[in-house]
Amino acid sequence: MTDLFLDPIFIIIIASVIGFVMAFGIGANDVANAMGTSVGSKALTLKQAIIIAAIFEFLGAYLAGGEVTSTIRKGIVDPSIYQKNPDIFIIGMMSASLGAGLWLVLASKRGWPVSTTHSIVGAIIGFVIISKGYSNVSWGTVGSIASSWVTSPLVSGVLAFILFLSAKKLILDKHNPGKAAIKIIPFYSFYVAFVISLVIAKKGLSNTGIVLNDQEVIIFGILIGLITAFLTFILLIRNSENIKKNGVESAFAILMIISASAMAFAHGSNDVANAIGPLSAVVSTVQSEGMISSQSGVQPWVLFIGAIGIVFGLTILGKNVIKTVGENITTLTPSLGFSAELATASTVVVASYIGFPISTTHTLVGGVIGVGLAKGVSHLNLASIGRIVTSWLITIPVGATLCILFYVVLRLIFNV
Repeated sequence: MTDLFLDPIFIIIIASVIGFVMAFGIGANDVANAMGTSVGSKALTLKQAIIIAAIFEFLGAYLAGGEVTSTIRKGIVDPSIYQKNPDIFIIGMMSASLGAGLWLVLASKRGWPVSTTHSIVGAIIGFVIISKGYSNVSWGTVGSIASSWVTSPLVSGVLAFILFLSAKKLILDKHNPGKAAIKIIPFYSFYVAFVISLVIAKKGLSNTGIVLNDQEVIIFGILIGLITAFLTFILLIRNSENIKKNGVESAFAILMIISASAMAFAHGSNDVANAIGPLSAVVSTVQSEGMISSQSGVQPWVLFIGAIGIVFGLTILGKNVIKTVGENITTLTPSLGFSAELATASTVVVASYIGFPISTTHTLVGGVIGVGLAKGVSHLNLASIGRIVTSWLITIPVGATLCILFYVVLRLIFNV
């Protein structure tokens, strides 16, 4: 038993505060950029975006976040190598959260939409290098994750491009676009609900003890999709006069409520676990008196800390990143914003479905660039895109450096 375990409650409190900081950074940056298209296109107010994010981020993390958490923890480093040094493991997890969280906060102040996945992966790499050496990092796994940071924005960008062109052809360019919107938009709504339902049915229901086979999962998704499409149709009918008065983009604004919910759920399933994962690891190790497990159950109060931290981060510091994503890449309308959001949600949810961590930030920016290209290269702010890409490139080394700094400081403080 080391000195670090003499007061476990104190350690858990410190780790919880650090977890809150990480969640705050995620809310300020990742959730903000996830909501940026909705707020930037004026489809949602900031207050509405916060409410939607608070609800669906939590649901996404609880129902579909487990696979990504375990992939990041087990894939980059094998926790068992710290079995004889649980105090070092705890210090490392806290340092990683502090380093990644601080970088997210600093980037948010600058309005840079960086990646939570980048940040935490870089921080964990820094921890492993300083504590166990370069050779203990699973560089092959890091390489495969890094490749997704290139492919995910490309996939999302192409999908967003196609979605906007389909909306343009089927709705926007029609002689009576308002009437076309009432007919076509429920199909988009069905698609959104179907994709989200697949994840809930496959992964979320297992938390309640309900296990469905592949055929039952598809049926569940279809039923939820049909219900959502029907409700969307009713909502559009009831707002038909408003659509006639304000134009077809107001119909897409209605649809963006659904796509924003999907985006928040998708983000929660993939990225919120980055905040609560290290905290859960610390809690599990402390409560088991030093036994390190590759997986640990996420306790409800840990999820609560993550959810509250995210909402605070989005509310207090989210405006800068929202402006960058919603206004500084390309001028967004509800139809453009919807296409980018839906493409991003689809890409991220599928990645979460198979347990592969990708960057929501990269995926969304790729989607926004995709819809900008659909209008023409001249509609893109290349200087802003350049600054965003630069911030991406420095995130991993900055995360690693900050983690190493905090690791040294915390070891001195706790005399480990």
